[in-house]
Amino acid sequence: MKRHLAREKAFQALFQIDINDIDIEDAIAHVIEDTGSDAFMEQLVQGVNDHKDTLDEKIAKNLEKWSIHRLPLVEKTLLRMAAYEMEYMEDVPHQVAINEAVELAKVFGDEKSGKFINGVLSKMTI
Repeated sequence: MKRHLAREKAFQALFQIDINDIDIEDAIAHVIEDTGSDAFMEQLVQGVNDHKDTLDEKIAKNLEKWSIHRLPLVEKTLLRMAAYEMEYMEDVPHQVAINEAVELAKVFGDEKSGKFINGVLSKMTI
């Protein structure tokens, strides 16, 4: 599985975990029915889930006029994923993590999601 598709599947799994309060294994199984498992995707889902509080703190420090609790779930999930990649995955350049989050925001978010995510994540790299 290519990393872009792995990120998309990871987003879907993490979204399911938050919205339906299901466990990681069930969420992953649900999203990979037709594509098969992927180590990168599983690491991303597990990592974001394990470091959610730390990631939320980092994100919250870079929000203007928003609190982490008021963010829509799509944006919050994408920010967590990109922040996790930037913080914990040394083989992923920061700009790649940002670009991927923006691209996923264009698919799953609204017309302003990409700009919002780009702005928050760009502040995190300074």
